[in-house]
Amino acid sequence: MTIPADRVFVLPGDEIPASLIPSHPKRALKLGPGLRHVPPSELIPTVAGQLVTDRKKNSIWVESNGGRYVPAVGDLVICNVQRSGPDYYYVTITDYSSNAILPQLAFEMATKKTRPQLNHGALVYARVSLANRHMDPELECVSPTTGKADGLGPMIGGMLYEISLGMARRLLMRKSLEEGKVAVLEELGSAGLAFETAVGRNGKLWVNSDSVKTVLIVGRAVRETDENKLSVEQQKKLVRKLIKEMS
Repeated sequence: MTIPADRVFVLPGDEIPASLIPSHPKRALKLGPGLRHVPPSELIPTVAGQLVTDRKKNSIWVESNGGRYVPAVGDLVICNVQRSGPDYYYVTITDYSSNAILPQLAFEMATKKTRPQLNHGALVYARVSLANRHMDPELECVSPTTGKADGLGPMIGGMLYEISLGMARRLLMRKSLEEGKVAVLEELGSAGLAFETAVGRNGKLWVNSDSVKTVLIVGRAVRETDENKLSVEQQKKLVRKLIKEMS
C-alpha cells in the first residue's frame, strides 16, 4: 500500500530519519522522484513536498505538484516526436528539457522493415529505460522481459491534457481511488461514458473516445479535480453536474 510517511513534509537538503525509509529483505530500495542518494546510505530531498513510501515495492519518493519533471527509470511518459534519425526517434518529454531518445526497434515485433513510421508531432506512450543526469533519457515501448508492448506505443487520435505531477502520480497508482483519492474517472465510466486514457508521469493525460464531447468532459473533469484539489465527494458531485450538462 502507498502511504504518506507519517505526513512528513520535506525541503531540499533535509535529513530523512532512517525510521521513515522502507526496507525489504529481498528487494533493493527504489528511489523515486525528488530524492538523491548520497553514499553510503543518506537520502537527500531535491524538491519540497510530502515524503511517500510504498513498503510493498520498497520504494520512497517526494510527492510534489510543482517543480519540473525529472525522468526516473520505470516511469511511464507521454512524449512528442520531434524528428527521426537513422536509428532513433528524438522526442520531447517536457517543454523545457532536451530531447530523449527512443530507439526505432524498441517497439513490439519491430524490425528495420516493420518499425513504426512516426512523423513530427506524433504522440508515443513509453517507459523510461535509462535516466542519468549526464545523458539524455532513453525510452522504450516494449517490455524487456516479455517483448510485448503492454499498452505502450504510438497514440492514435484523442486529446492531450496537461495535469500536475502530483495528479499524474495519483492516477498511476494501482488503486487510484483508495490510495490516490481520485474517483473522477471511475465515476465517469459508471455514468455510461466510453473512453480510454493514458497517464504520463511527466504531467500528461491522453483521452480518447468515439465522442468528442466525451473527450472534452473527461479532460475537464480531471483538470478541475486537479486544480481545485477536489475531495472524492466533490468529484462525484462534479461528475453529476457534467453529465447533466451533457444531456
